[in-house]
Amino acid sequence: MVELSNTDTAEVFSAFNEITKLGHEQVVYCYDEPTGLKAIIAIHNTVLGPALGGTRMWTYNNDQEALIDVLRLSRGMTYKAAISGLNLGGGKAVIIGDPKKLKNEAFLRRFGRFVDSLSGRYITAEDMNMSTADMVQISYETDYVMGMPESMRGSGDPSPVTAYGVYMGMKASAKKAYGSDDLNGKKIAVQGVGQVGHYLVNHLINEGAKVTITDINESNIKRVTDKHKVEVVGTDAIYDVDADIYAPCAMGATINDDSLNRIKASVICGAANNQLAQEVKHGKMLQEQGMLYAPDFLVNAGGIINIFPELMGHYNKDLALQQTEGIYDKSMEIFNKAETEGKTTHQAALEIAEKRIADMGKVKLAY
Repeated sequence: MVELSNTDTAEVFSAFNEITKLGHEQVVYCYDEPTGLKAIIAIHNTVLGPALGGTRMWTYNNDQEALIDVLRLSRGMTYKAAISGLNLGGGKAVIIGDPKKLKNEAFLRRFGRFVDSLSGRYITAEDMNMSTADMVQISYETDYVMGMPESMRGSGDPSPVTAYGVYMGMKASAKKAYGSDDLNGKKIAVQGVGQVGHYLVNHLINEGAKVTITDINESNIKRVTDKHKVEVVGTDAIYDVDADIYAPCAMGATINDDSLNRIKASVICGAANNQLAQEVKHGKMLQEQGMLYAPDFLVNAGGIINIFPELMGHYNKDLALQQTEGIYDKSMEIFNKAETEGKTTHQAALEIAEKRIADMGKVKLAY
């Protein structure tokens, strides 16, 4: 089911083309004039369970950019849950606009009503520019929200666990590429030190890595430099840094034609979603250039792993961290599968995720 409003015919066909191409089940456009809310909720696949994925708020250049982002993000959530062995489907929401200007209680609660109208097919949580406090406001209008504060027996901010999972994936990547998972002395370029990136830097510095950072937000940079000795470069210069590992932890599509001619690292492993601008083309280019790529939807799965026990009603942070450590072994499995079968690491990861969805689809059909 696709619900579209206030769009002309040309936009409808464009939207349907994008939705069909990525195989989504449902896309809902949300608009509320009194609060100024404009949002899109995308449900990609619910074979494994209800679609869970965070809500991102961003100042998109146009509605088409927002649609493409939410479609790619929700698809990534499907694969993230599947490869992590979770009984969840993939969904995502984007809110269009400046969070500093638009976010207030009425705005967030109105969004909560849109989430509630889907009757549990989509469960939201926090993402970029959304906090646990925002989830509380949303929860006043719907039960279908996770990532509640720990004081309310929720799982809290998932960012530290997401960062821990990326750290585990990075250690596995170093083991595969360099023969040891010790990051002491490794030169690591971190693009984006926001909600997840700054926690990742903590792990890297504690292990003795030499870290270079960049971010569009000066306050994010200051938060890191006040605590750690790191090198800071401009947002574009990060691609030219002499590094062993490049860690994209901001927006997606930073692995593209331009950056692949500039990145010097042998390993790419970061927290950003949809890092490959064109999955097949740039996955192949990485393989041909001998660069080891840790599939994003695997290594950044710590957040959803952290939230899942909350959804089941028995959140335990120690257990969530223990399960997140499994990203190390799963990464090694994928690297070895790709090497043995002559495939890109991205394709190897997709095949594992898609097989689980297909297998569980057969189980559901048996009823």
